[in-house]
Amino acid sequence: MSKITEAIAGRETRSGAPAILRELILAWRSRDPKRPASPEWLALAENTRRTWGSELDRIDNKWGTTPLAIWSDMRMKAKVVAWRDSRASTPRAADLGVSVLSALLKFGLIRGLVSANVAANVPRIYRNGQRAEIIWTESDLELFELEATKLGWPQVVDGLRLAALTGLRREDLVTITWDHVGERVLMKRALKTSAGRRRHATIPRTPQLDKLLCVLRKRPRKPSVNTLLVNSHGLPWTGNGFGSSFNRVRDEAGIIHVDSDTGSRTKKHLHDLRGTFCTHLISTGTLSDNEIASIMGWAPERVSTIRRVYVEHSQIVSALAERMRD
Repeated sequence: MSKITEAIAGRETRSGAPAILRELILAWRSRDPKRPASPEWLALAENTRRTWGSELDRIDNKWGTTPLAIWSDMRMKAKVVAWRDSRASTPRAADLGVSVLSALLKFGLIRGLVSANVAANVPRIYRNGQRAEIIWTESDLELFELEATKLGWPQVVDGLRLAALTGLRREDLVTITWDHVGERVLMKRALKTSAGRRRHATIPRTPQLDKLLCVLRKRPRKPSVNTLLVNSHGLPWTGNGFGSSFNRVRDEAGIIHVDSDTGSRTKKHLHDLRGTFCTHLISTGTLSDNEIASIMGWAPERVSTIRRVYVEHSQIVSALAERMRD
């Protein structure tokens, strides 16, 4: 650190105002038990804090000693873009780093510690971030279940099937309880925020979901355990515990998505089961794209894409097969 920076940091830190970016990081995410983290940081889901925390450490290592004053200069945006570009070999991580930096500076902005957010509105470089068209097919589900059965892990299959019939994200899957099961719907306050809000997931109880709920009720569980999903010990899953078990079964089963245009092969994610849930709702034949979008918290256009790519295409192929038999 230069002597000028040291002088600025020393003067402003003693007066109680952050002088360098590291001090702003500490104000947002404190690790000192005597100095609680900000309400904005504590409002994030635990998994988000863990993921963002790693990026904050990276930001601190690169820019922690820079004077906070320069982050109000819009010329710093070019520095942020250059940093993003330097990580282009891992585009999703590069985009996440910029997003976390933007959230940090937004915190500084509302506290009057910076006068601009130079990391806001920086274009993303990960071009395949939209995974709405990737779903788990019924053959994928069957292959996963076969592999999990070989491993003796029926409880992982429970999570797979629940995700496919509810569209819940991982953290909500492992925390949803029987108290959330109503007579006609499952209703749970989502742990992850969307557009800055924590929405309520309201999921209709279809006959397939009711059948699965009957199976889940019969799983051995420890006294007072009230989550729908339990692990092999009869205890609630942790998000990381379920995620690692799920990924192992997926990898053993070799479940991947092949891009029809480029031929690129990528692993299907737990999150892609939201697309499967969408096809499940479409197949009922009673819900419009707008109604399905409302249930899932998606734009209607995303539902229309899945309807066109998976459901209607499948129906056309089936109809052609029937005509060829005649």
